[in-house]
Amino acid sequence: MTRPLSRAEVPPAFGGSAPAPVSAPVRVPGGGGRPDAAGPSAAGSPAASTASGAAATGLQAVLLDMDGTLVDTEGFWWETEVEVFAELGYALADEHREVVVGGPMSRSATYLIQATGADISLGDLTVLLNSRFIERVERGVSLMPGARRLLTELAAHDVPAALVSASHRRVIDRMLVSLGPEHFALTLAGDEVERTKPHPDPYLLAASRLGAHPGRCVVVEDTATGVASAEAAGCHVVAVPSVTRIEPAHRRTVVPSLEEVDLPFLHSLIASAY
Repeated sequence: MTRPLSRAEVPPAFGGSAPAPVSAPVRVPGGGGRPDAAGPSAAGSPAASTASGAAATGLQAVLLDMDGTLVDTEGFWWETEVEVFAELGYALADEHREVVVGGPMSRSATYLIQATGADISLGDLTVLLNSRFIERVERGVSLMPGARRLLTELAAHDVPAALVSASHRRVIDRMLVSLGPEHFALTLAGDEVERTKPHPDPYLLAASRLGAHPGRCVVVEDTATGVASAEAAGCHVVAVPSVTRIEPAHRRTVVPSLEEVDLPFLHSLIASAY
């Protein structure tokens, strides 16, 4: 599984107040010296990366969600959840999808257990959902329109990019096969922080590891939960809604597709904010 409740109106995630530590990055052979995003919990290079990518007063980093933002997998998660609960003897109504999309695994699984009364522990359900999801993506996963071009453009101009997801590390590592670990200075999984989305911790930690100021980072998200996390961290947000509607707001720009997002556009968002 990946995420729990989700949605801005859902209660905050379980956990403490401080993010868990992230280990140092591993270098990828032939990866152009970029840190290996596929490591157990890769953290990117600090201020040096930022300095090479943008002036201190401009765009310093781009932080990207994964499911539904870069890879077309939000439907996979729901199909997996429906399949698993059917085997447990419960039919998931569509209304539950609005609650679980985009959130952390622990909250999503907890919600579904409580909503159905299924006789399964949180730990067992988490393992089952993650395993089934990985089996599904092994059959192939598509990138969202514009995702490959955007990642390539950021790398070509040395703009640090981070993958910040509520999905667990084992899921992220599988997705990196399709996304290409060389595109990311760091990756951060939902099971590597004590409080994941919608709390600000994941994006604050990612910006810190890149040596970037959150206000000089643009976050790309597809769900209300992710948007809430990014905005609480003080980042400018580009929302590309996947399942539910997201309205424009201060420091939040809504676009229909990643095909609308390029480097000049991202620079302009920071420039207009300052």
